[in-house]
Amino acid sequence: MILWRLCKNTDTVEKIYNIGNGRGYSVREVIEMCERIAERKANVTFTDRRLGDPARLVASANKIKRELGWHLAYDLESAVRTAWAWHSR
Repeated sequence: MILWRLCKNTDTVEKIYNIGNGRGYSVREVIEMCERIAERKANVTFTDRRLGDPARLVASANKIKRELGWHLAYDLESAVRTAWAWHSR
C-alpha cells in the first residue's frame, strides 16, 4: 500500500524517509536477541568504536507516518523471529 502511494503521488518523488520505531538498539542488543531466537551463540569479536562513529542512532518514522500513513508492523524481536523462521526452512 505504501509503495502504491509513493508511485501514485508525484509529490513524494525524490523524498527521503527514515523507517524506524523511534527506539535505538545497540549492536550488542541485536546480537543477543538473535542468539536467543536462534538458540546458538554468534562468533563475534567486539572492538572499540571507530573514530567518528556516533554513540547512538535512532530513526524517527514521523515523516513517513504523517505523509504516507505508514505504521510499524513488527517490532525488532518479531522481525528477527520471522527472518529466522524463514531462514531455517
